[in-house]
Amino acid sequence: MRIGIDVGGTNTDAVAVEGGRVVKAVKTPTTKDVGDGIRKALAELLEGLDRRAVTAVMLGTTHFANAVVERRRLTPTAAVRLCLPAGASLPPMCDWPRDLRAIVDAGVYLTTGGLEFDGRPIAELDEAHLRRIGRELRERGVEAVAVSAVFSPLNAEMEERAAAILREELPGAVITRSTEIGRMGLLERENAAILNASLVRLAREIVAAFKRALTDLGLDAPFYITQNDGTLVRAEVAAETPVVTFSSGPTNSMRGAAFLTGESDAVVVDIGGTTSDVGVLVRGFPRPAAATVEVGGVRTNFRMPDVYSLGLGGGSIVQWEPFAVGPKSVGYELTRKARVFGGDVWTATDLAVAAGYADVGDRSLLPTVERSKVEAAVERMHVMLEEAIDRMKTSAEPVPAIVVGGGSILVRRPLAGTSRTLKPEHFAVANAIGAAIAQVGGEVDRIVSYEGGRRKEVLKALQEEAVARAVEAGADPRTVQVVDLEEVPLAYLPGDAARVRVKAVGDLDERAVAAAPRAQTPAAPGAQTPAAYGAATGAAAGAGAPPAPAPRTAEKEARPR
Repeated sequence: MRIGIDVGGTNTDAVAVEGGRVVKAVKTPTTKDVGDGIRKALAELLEGLDRRAVTAVMLGTTHFANAVVERRRLTPTAAVRLCLPAGASLPPMCDWPRDLRAIVDAGVYLTTGGLEFDGRPIAELDEAHLRRIGRELRERGVEAVAVSAVFSPLNAEMEERAAAILREELPGAVITRSTEIGRMGLLERENAAILNASLVRLAREIVAAFKRALTDLGLDAPFYITQNDGTLVRAEVAAETPVVTFSSGPTNSMRGAAFLTGESDAVVVDIGGTTSDVGVLVRGFPRPAAATVEVGGVRTNFRMPDVYSLGLGGGSIVQWEPFAVGPKSVGYELTRKARVFGGDVWTATDLAVAAGYADVGDRSLLPTVERSKVEAAVERMHVMLEEAIDRMKTSAEPVPAIVVGGGSILVRRPLAGTSRTLKPEHFAVANAIGAAIAQVGGEVDRIVSYEGGRRKEVLKALQEEAVARAVEAGADPRTVQVVDLEEVPLAYLPGDAARVRVKAVGDLDERAVAAAPRAQTPAAPGAQTPAAYGAATGAAAGAGAPPAPAPRTAEKEARPR
């Protein structure tokens, strides 16, 4: 039996899933101390269940993204960029919101290094300068550092060496390399690394607190955290790379919607208490976003689901004159502030009750409002969702829409632009179900050479490596399959070069969930190491990146733009 938990801004949901069926589900209000809310939800869920039957616990959390958005509990972080004598015109954090930079910025340091677009070094690494930087940071008490280099996805060796030197000078400090997090695009990749470094200490504290909560409740089971691509990562890994959890809530809802309906290609509308998140399922997994995504006003380029959010949820505040629904919400105080619960605030939930298609709270507590006004308000909510669906569709053709989340009581009719509107059983806790049934993934993202007509051999080796990485991460080898393969020819590099990304996913191997991580899989033949490829062609292998989705092998080719 697996337990899935999803912590939202309004509710904390928990489910127990066994053998492909939902055994039990609970929904409790999120508390100011989120750990207390999780304990309460878990305690209620475990009543009447055999705790010894729990094989794993999966958690989806908005903690880390919220910390950035709310500008709280962030560790001041120094940015070290390897770029001189080039790459100095736009320094690190130059595009950040001022209030966030004032909290995070612990200094900007530029030194020699980095690569040209074809993999040739801009300049040699100045190790003596890096040691002086490390000593200065130690004297200033800086505890987090982000290291980036120009074109480092081509060859991560300079970043790795710089990070090693800084660790020697800053023992105990958090050090994040940009190639561990982001992809091509210096500023966006660097931004992602800085955000990650600023969140690691908070992530370690939260993961430790969650583990204590499980222990307090008598759960002796491995603990995983859901990533924003619909796969799992061990809690201790998430504590070092918290940015991989950004947008994991909508992702969990989409995966839960696919599980509950059997639909693998559809639009998912996840209506919570504060917002509605609209995403697209492609072969059972969330469609990934374009290269650049903003988090708290900061441009980043690590993988994220393509989600459109609007300020409409069950707790959205209704204003009559002039009329408006949202974006402000009463959030987790819905059961105290909404009219049907004895409060004095008109909410979207009150509208649904007034219109007669939702039965929560006490309808007699609602003040008298003209029927025409209520109908107009209800129709406006539906139009808001339909406009969001249109924004996410890639064609005018109708597609299935799956409506999930506790706030989906707001939907009373089929949504325009869809072939059918589905609201499955257990729709209110689809997010927690998505966490409980999440799979384990492995990905290889690398620049390779096809020289000598070795394309098939290289691709086969990369697929085998992606499968091996999924197994290393905890996937059952009997269930792992390659779900996506993408090739991008790189005409500006010698040696018939291409960037290849291969993803594989599989079910969690519950026989080995408590096993310690194994050694890293060796590079596949033909997918050369950075040093080998760089020496041979002037380019190099890119760093691997975390997993993402879709259930069958598919090859895509595209020209770089």
